[in-house]
Amino acid sequence: MTSETVYEYGPDSQRQDGTPQGEIHHFQHASTIFPGAQRDYWVYVPQQYDGSTPAAVMVFQDGKRYLDADGLFRTPIVFDNLIHAQAMPVTVGIFLNPGHVGEAPVPDRRPFNNRSAEYDTLSDQYARFLLEEILPEVGARWKLTDDPEQRAIGGLSSGAICAFTVAWERPDAFRKVLSHIGSYTDIRGGHVYPSRIRKETPRPLRVFLQDGEADLDNMHGNWWLANLQMAAALKYRGYDYHFVGGSGAHDGKHGGAILPDSLRWLWRASP
Repeated sequence: MTSETVYEYGPDSQRQDGTPQGEIHHFQHASTIFPGAQRDYWVYVPQQYDGSTPAAVMVFQDGKRYLDADGLFRTPIVFDNLIHAQAMPVTVGIFLNPGHVGEAPVPDRRPFNNRSAEYDTLSDQYARFLLEEILPEVGARWKLTDDPEQRAIGGLSSGAICAFTVAWERPDAFRKVLSHIGSYTDIRGGHVYPSRIRKETPRPLRVFLQDGEADLDNMHGNWWLANLQMAAALKYRGYDYHFVGGSGAHDGKHGGAILPDSLRWLWRASP
């Protein structure tokens, strides 16, 4: 592979004739756990959801980037196709933008000045935000599972380490992690995860990691090396994990192209 590798989208990232399409609902939220932080978020509800049984849940950080049907990830299209093929359960997707603190209204595009504080901090705060604010709010409209094996969380860059932190802190609530170009570097101490994974009692997690050899290398660390260290630590401790390396940079091109296979692996039946 070279730095010029072009990642192509397969049929599961394209609209398919006869495949039921889910609905997207837009909401705004003002947090108390992150005081003053406001954000947009969207909820994807598959057409197969009928309210008779609780749906599986998957949460995405930097939600609008994952939600865009013409973007790099095209997640609603992928969900439609995989749910229709029974390659993943009937799943409600929650797509959260980072928070913004300040006087500005809550537009779809803004600098998101609370993003690093929410995503890069190693604590249970973001997990509590999901469990105490967002999931109850969404669960008031749609019946959601409380089974941690049927709850997944994902993101890219700082959103990826945020996803890992949520599952690491609360494996009783989330046990599936999708990590694209994860920032396991020293932005706010995230470089400690490989050694913590090696030394601490294993959590019952399933982790999919993706990164590229041309990812960032700056004062916070080297992203490619950090992801290799994460993969090595997960392997050492016997975690259910999968690492896919490419040649790409700090973007979603590779992760978007392999999203269908990533989700198939993440939602596969337990060994």
